[in-house]
Order: sequence, then structure tokens, then C-alpha cells
Amino acid sequence: MSKVQDRSIDIGPFVPGPDDDLIVCRCEEITKGEIRRAIHDGMFTMTEIRRYLRAGMGLCQGNTCGRIVKGILASELKCRPGELDDCTARGPARPIEMEAFGREVEKDE
Repeated sequence: MSKVQDRSIDIGPFVPGPDDDLIVCRCEEITKGEIRRAIHDGMFTMTEIRRYLRAGMGLCQGNTCGRIVKGILASELKCRPGELDDCTARGPARPIEMEAFGREVEKDE
């Protein structure tokens, strides 16, 4: 079992760093400290961090912050970024009123 998959490893206590107030994900305004705290709370994968903090779920879909988040995760887990899986890319979605679909059908007639 690799170090990244082993949930029983002790990565040590969370110790605040001098640059923890640095904003890493500009879309969701997530700081380096919030990411580091999440890792020490047990979020050991990119997908878990994404779901827990929403880092990489803004307009850029992680194109701006994804590599930085992965680097922070690798640093805290003391592994190489290549050992970590990427998140599944998904396009942004927003709710649409059903009326919008009805108008589209009317145009086709």
C-alpha cells in the first residue's frame, strides 16, 4: 500500500505557517492554510480536498490552482505530486428553468 493510500500514517500535527494566509484558489478564496488544515483533518486526495473546500470548483475549474493545491498536498504528505491522482474534470453547471427548454422547442417548429 502506498503512503498516499495509507490512512493510518501520522503526518504530524497542524502547525500554522507564515504564508498560510496566501490565497491559492482565487475563485473560491481558499487559502494555503485552509488546504493544509484539511489535509491534517484527513483529506488525503485531490478529490477529497475539492469536495471539502471547493478548491478547484470555481469558474476556472482548477486550471489556475490545481497544480498548486496538488503541490501543497504532496508537501504535507511527504510524497511526489506524481504519486497523487488528479481530480476528474467537470464543466461548471448551473440550474436552468424548464421554461428555457420550452422556448427552444418553439423555435424549432
